[in-house]
Amino acid sequence: MGRLFQLQEYCLRAMAHRDDMDGTEGRALSLQHISSLIFVISAQYPLISYVAYNRNDMEKVTACLSVVFTNMLTVIKISTFLANRKDFWEMIRRFRKMHEQSSHIPRYREGLDYVAEANKLASFLGRAYCLSCGLTGLYFMLGPIVKIGACRWHGTTCDKELPMPMKFPFNDLESPGYEVCFLYTVLVTVVVVAYASAVDGLFISFAINLRAHFQTLQSQIENWEFPSSKPDTQIRLKSIVEYHVLLLSLSRKLRSMYTPTVMGQFVITSLQVGVIIYQLVTNMDSVMDLLLYASFFGSIMLQLFIYCYGGEIIKAESLQVDTAVRLSNWHLASPKSRTSLSLIILQSQKEVLIRAGFFVASLANFVGICRTALSLITLIKSIE
Repeated sequence: MGRLFQLQEYCLRAMAHRDDMDGTEGRALSLQHISSLIFVISAQYPLISYVAYNRNDMEKVTACLSVVFTNMLTVIKISTFLANRKDFWEMIRRFRKMHEQSSHIPRYREGLDYVAEANKLASFLGRAYCLSCGLTGLYFMLGPIVKIGACRWHGTTCDKELPMPMKFPFNDLESPGYEVCFLYTVLVTVVVVAYASAVDGLFISFAINLRAHFQTLQSQIENWEFPSSKPDTQIRLKSIVEYHVLLLSLSRKLRSMYTPTVMGQFVITSLQVGVIIYQLVTNMDSVMDLLLYASFFGSIMLQLFIYCYGGEIIKAESLQVDTAVRLSNWHLASPKSRTSLSLIILQSQKEVLIRAGFFVASLANFVGICRTALSLITLIKSIE
């Protein structure tokens, strides 16, 4: 099996990040790190200029706004990573260490199957999500090239188009301005895809690993026979309590790291749903446009699902620790051990929520946004 978080690490390395807290990464942000953020922010100017230039054309405005919102969300994700880059690398190292310990230390070895399966799933989802983002970006890039190629094949002329709806302060439809703008758009897209794959991929990988370790803890508690030897009982109980405290600490740290991203994901996705649904409904007659916006819609909903699913599994498994204690042979434990077990129950009765303000990352909220999207389709079709 490959190294944990390998794909996400490759994406971060492509953006000049290194797991080296003693070097530049640990001291201060370098020009390379800040330049990627400034580069993506700079794309807002031509995007907003396009919206202003076509303000009387609702179809063009909504088409551009979906890209504007995606770019804004990427700015939030890049800023979040840069502000918490040390915590991100620490979490990566921590989970890698726990994975290595799962085959050597008794308290982890019991849950080796949970951890191994979790890492396979996390790796698969990370690759699938990266592929989804990459294909969506590639579709945008290839659209104008295919159109120009088709026109030349048929011996006709057609207007040049940029991959993204942008308006630059110079002639961007004639050479060499068109080529420069095309290259600029490609580079912005690469940065957006790389950071989205890294930041979102790390979240779902962290969440799945946390679930596996919570399941490992539950298995340890349920299968504990409470030996009569008092020293053995105290050592084992201390190990379980420390393990539980570690998992709760990692869960809270994950929530703290991703609070701005979760807030931005919910707010901006809600706005994106509105404009993309409008595009889908108004472009039913164009197969190419329909495929483009359907794939774009699927991509943004997949991003939201990653956070909602991750938040849901952490919440569910953290609560199951309480059930595991109640299903164990706790009645065979000494009074002192029962007191410690009761403290674990108390800690487990409080939900570990991934939230930002009043937005909670849960499947219930994801379904709510999906229902809103269906309602918007019905509303727009009825207005038309």
